[in-house]
Amino acid sequence: MPEHDRQLTANGISIHLVDHPGSAPPIVLLPGITANLHNFDGLIDAGLAPRFRVVALDLRGRGLSDKPAQGYSIAEHAADVVGVLDGLGLQRVVLGGHSFGALLTAFIAARYPDRVSQCIFIDIALTPSDPKVGEAIRPSLERLGRPVASFEAYTSAIRAAPYLQGRWDPIIEAYYRADVETREDGSVIPRMKPEHVVQVAIGVQAEDWPAIFASVQQPSIFFSGPMPVAGPGSPAVISAEAARHAASVLPDCRQFIEVAGNHWTMVYGEGARQIVAGISEFLPT
Repeated sequence: MPEHDRQLTANGISIHLVDHPGSAPPIVLLPGITANLHNFDGLIDAGLAPRFRVVALDLRGRGLSDKPAQGYSIAEHAADVVGVLDGLGLQRVVLGGHSFGALLTAFIAARYPDRVSQCIFIDIALTPSDPKVGEAIRPSLERLGRPVASFEAYTSAIRAAPYLQGRWDPIIEAYYRADVETREDGSVIPRMKPEHVVQVAIGVQAEDWPAIFASVQQPSIFFSGPMPVAGPGSPAVISAEAARHAASVLPDCRQFIEVAGNHWTMVYGEGARQIVAGISEFLPT
């Protein structure tokens, strides 16, 4: 389907977005802490657009958006998103996010309630993950800041990561192609810088998330990807229990849905189809 790929100035920086045409209400989607906007291509492929107009963003420091040296607090991220809404002429939207993007969704819904009609939360918790998760997701974090000889070599290492559990298709490959910058010698390096991830993490830790979630008054839907992160015997990134607790803090969470896949794979394939079905039932058309 056609895509409207553009840069838009918001909050003093250039934000990259893809605006997928579709019906009202418009949905704005925010990706995870190191992710780019193609994190949601699996949902688009599953039919979220053109059923709805879907705007996906590269948050500051990610993808093709600007990467200022400072300014990675939750409040700055939120101001960026509101600036994008202003630039697109969108007064009120359905706001959703995956992982870190779900935290940012809650913050914006609580801080700017007049701009958000409903919320979509995809796999987030208010409590720390199992320590074993860190070992399984280490390849995802260690890739940052490290040049690799070629895109083929880069994806070879990614494909072996336990959290993908052998899953690979053109949509996932396109996400990782957008993840990197190709240099003159043919080598690639991830676009997000490790020092920016540290700033984002510090910003996350500075907020009172239970209080923020309790302040979200908009009708919400919550999706959980409770499968193990690295196969049988490993923990989930966000356990079903932790996800249910986060959903229970939301004053008006209308549905809690467990879908196929883990924290990463749930937004592709069968998990994506289940998410799109849930959103389609949740939202008025």
